Amino acid sequence: MNPVAVASLQLEPSPLDPGQIVAGAPVVSQRELWRSPDGGTATGVWQITPGEVTDTEADEVFTVIHGRATIHVDGGPTYDVGPGDVAVLHAGDHTRWVVHETLRKVYTVALG
Repeated sequence: MNPVAVASLQLEPSPLDPGQIVAGAPVVSQRELWRSPDGGTATGVWQITPGEVTDTEADEVFTVIHGRATIHVDGGPTYDVGPGDVAVLHAGDHTRWVVHETLRKVYTVALG
């Protein structure tokens, strides 16, 4: 794969399930950059505009490119993330994302 300028990369719409939206009108977009030959791992760029959403996570490591959010893990810690931060989420974690500024991240996730 050639180098990618992730801060300015054009992303594709990825509509949220309306049941995930807690507050506001967040919009998600993303672009997968790579998938392992066995389909078990993917790397891409994901973005969400301000608002509040819930999610059930997969095993994922990500780096925030720009924006800010607070991630609440049910029964676990709360993370405040911003540019340059690296975080790890675990499969099955139930999270609530409070997005303060449009957040863009590069992620690697275990699929399936």
